[in-house]
Amino acid sequence: MESADASADPGEDPDVTALIPVVRRVIRARVSDASVAEDLVQETLVRVLGAAHRIEPGTLEPYAIVTARNVVASMWKERDRHRRNQHRVLDLSPVEAPDDELLRQEDGKAITTALERLSERERQTLLAHEVSGLDTRALGADLGLTAGAVAAQLNRTRARLRVEYLLALHDVSVPTAECRPVLLALSSGERRRQREVHAARHLLECDVCAELSLPLMGRGQQSDTEVRVPIHDAPDVVLARKQARELASRLRFPSTDQTILATAVSEIARNIVRFAGKGVVLIEMLEDPRPGLRVTASDTGPGIADVDRALSDGYSTYNGLGMGLPGARRLMDEFTLVSELGRGTTVTMTKWRQEGTSHE
Repeated sequence: MESADASADPGEDPDVTALIPVVRRVIRARVSDASVAEDLVQETLVRVLGAAHRIEPGTLEPYAIVTARNVVASMWKERDRHRRNQHRVLDLSPVEAPDDELLRQEDGKAITTALERLSERERQTLLAHEVSGLDTRALGADLGLTAGAVAAQLNRTRARLRVEYLLALHDVSVPTAECRPVLLALSSGERRRQREVHAARHLLECDVCAELSLPLMGRGQQSDTEVRVPIHDAPDVVLARKQARELASRLRFPSTDQTILATAVSEIARNIVRFAGKGVVLIEMLEDPRPGLRVTASDTGPGIADVDRALSDGYSTYNGLGMGLPGARRLMDEFTLVSELGRGTTVTMTKWRQEGTSHE
């Protein structure tokens, strides 16, 4: 079966785009709800990609059909189990596990330790606001600050408290001087500060901060306007492509532009898998100066020795890092690439929704 990706190399992982129609047909024949069916299609594609390296190319389509049937069967089996047990809902109330009390004690100790690591002024101001109920105006009068300045100080204190709590809870120390500024930037949700401290690249290099970053980034409402997809292997490429399309749809991009965005993200993410091994793709919704989507892809791979050559049309050496870059550059309205040998590469690209072309 011919790949649907005309730019695909014979040696690269198979692109499952051409399997989508047959997978969708199999699933829609068994599931009437369109949104549920589409979710099952995506799940099937992820499973197929995950197993593609173990399957002969000629048997990929039959494998996808069988996988689609199994995914649907698993869904119906789970729904049936839930329906049969629904009458027992009152009997299934959770029973406190023997170690719940121990976990509460550990949590309390971590909070106490985190509070102790704050300065005296930070701690007293935070407790006065959160426990005693003093508003920012009253606190400002005591501290000689405006209410706005007190609110900003409280936000910084809360951000630091979250970091110190996680460090105490996991009983870890930050391994480098760069760790704490990165964690604080993530905890506060300040994107400009995150860029200043190169947070994305640091998370790829530091396993401690990568683990601690999950609860810090999951805490806020970043997922409402942005999506961060760690990239390790082919299924992650599919996920990044799907997330780009979903955010573009929310911004009412025309369907053609949604496909263009998904294709560009796919090319950049595939480069990470092939040449860097791991990285992250951040997809952000923009509203200024008009609706748009910004994609930032970072990795800690070997870097690109000749950026100009890698971005030139026709550069397609399999051993080079230019595979997919010229094509992605042509598809997007804005495209920048920064690379450092031995440190990695960061690609930032933006697509703006054209006036009068919103998808109805």
